[in-house]
Amino acid sequence: MTEPTPLHARPDVLDFLLTRRSRPAKTLGDEGPDRKELTTLLRAAARCPDHGKLEPWRFVVISGDARRRVADAARERGMALGLEPQTVDKAAAAFTQGAVIVAVLASPKPSDKIPGWEQEMSAGAVCLSLVNAALAAGWGANWLTGPLARDAGFLAGALGAQPGETVAGFVHIGRETVVPTDRPRPDVEAIITWL
Repeated sequence: MTEPTPLHARPDVLDFLLTRRSRPAKTLGDEGPDRKELTTLLRAAARCPDHGKLEPWRFVVISGDARRRVADAARERGMALGLEPQTVDKAAAAFTQGAVIVAVLASPKPSDKIPGWEQEMSAGAVCLSLVNAALAAGWGANWLTGPLARDAGFLAGALGAQPGETVAGFVHIGRETVVPTDRPRPDVEAIITWL
C-alpha cells in the first residue's frame, strides 16, 4: 500500500490570493479565452466546496452575438418590469462588457441533508473560483449580479433557466484594458474573534 502524498505548501498561490484584484467589467475588452481555455477555467471553478456532491449549479456561456441578444432581452424585461431607465441601461450594458460572460446558475437539487442555502453558497464558491481561475490565467474578470439575476421571466427567456434556478453571478472575462488601482481592504484584525 502506498503512502498518501502530503500536501505541499504553495506560497505562489497564497501570494496570488493575497494580491488578487477583480477587474471592473466595463474595462474588459472583447478579447477573451477560446472555448478550450474557457472549459479549463470552468473545470477549475467546478472544484469548489459541494457538500453532498450535488453539483447545485451549472454554467450558461454568453459570448459573441449572444451578448447583444441577452442585452436586448435585459432591456426589454427591465422596461416591462418598470425599472428606472438608468437601471435598465446599466443592466443591458453589462451584457456587452467582456469577451465572454458566464452565468453561474444556482440550480438547487432536492436533498434531505443539504439545505438550499448551503447549495447557493456552493454556487457562490463557483463564482469566486471562476474569477480567480480567469485572473490566474492572465485574463481580467469580475463577478456581478444585477436587478435581473433572480427574475424568473428574464432567466427563462434569455438563459433557458429552469424553475427554481437563479443567477449566483455573471462572471465577465476579457482582456483588461486598464489596470485598476487597489481598493481599501478590510482590517482583518478588527473582524476576528479568537476563542
